[in-house]
Amino acid sequence: MMGTERKEDLRDAMVRALIAFAEDGGDLLVLCSDSTSSARIGPFQERFPDRLVDVGIAEQNLLGVAAGLALGGHTVVTANAACFALTRSGEQLKNDVCYSRTNVKVAGLNAGVSYGPLGSTHHALDDVSIVRGLGEILIFAPADGPEAESAFRWALEYDGPVYVRMDGQALPVLHDPGYRFRPGRLEVLREGRDLTVFAMGSAVFEAVRAGEILARSGLTAEVVNVPSIRPADTEGILASLGRTGLAVSVEEHSTHGGLGSLVAETIADAGLGARLVRIGIPEGSFSKAGPRDLIRAHYGIDAAGIVRTVTEAFRGRR
Repeated sequence: MMGTERKEDLRDAMVRALIAFAEDGGDLLVLCSDSTSSARIGPFQERFPDRLVDVGIAEQNLLGVAAGLALGGHTVVTANAACFALTRSGEQLKNDVCYSRTNVKVAGLNAGVSYGPLGSTHHALDDVSIVRGLGEILIFAPADGPEAESAFRWALEYDGPVYVRMDGQALPVLHDPGYRFRPGRLEVLREGRDLTVFAMGSAVFEAVRAGEILARSGLTAEVVNVPSIRPADTEGILASLGRTGLAVSVEEHSTHGGLGSLVAETIADAGLGARLVRIGIPEGSFSKAGPRDLIRAHYGIDAAGIVRTVTEAFRGRR
């Protein structure tokens, strides 16, 4: 694992994977809905101008057209804001992409509270829970650039629907350049014996930092990156909890239907006697609006909040 000094935008990593796939002969088309700028798709557009289609502000058409092109034999990627990709075009996602199992990769950009001050109309706090309710689609949530690039390279070779939860800012790089994403596998970033911190996407680097702070106080946390929500590594979740017995989940998402729910369901299905504390946007509520770092701090999704929650949970365990 690398340090967290260098940062990279996940969208730049995605575009590298798209260019590489097309240059290797992949029959790829990329669709946007007035989102070429927010997708940072410029380098791909310059290299393959005839392979980019902008349908305008028409998200239902975006996924409907994508499904049709996929049925014509193309590999199709859609890139637009997660808050619109899954709600405005919910029927097309469900029927045209998932039920029809078309070869469409949906990149949900600016997920979580990436849009900060724009508030609840633009926050995507339910995207993972929405997609988890659909069949035939895989769900990935990369934590940094190398993981995003590797996840997209894998998804482009996979014949079927994939949802990739993307962030809207540069995130600290946690992985070496040679990292290879493996669907259905979690990753232990830091070993520990006192408790396990499971983290998803943009919350992973915060969990790593929290683990470093906790270690200085004598509390060892096993920090686990969960980039593959479906397929899920339930055996890996149980193995980690077998070592620690206490779990904290962290996600820039509602505590309903996301990573916390996945861990809770895994514990319940196995009949495991382990405690779980979930950090995220409280179930049944909208997020506050404002600067993103302040929103994350308010809900305890940052390193300081994780340390606080972990310390209280471990104290209560005793």
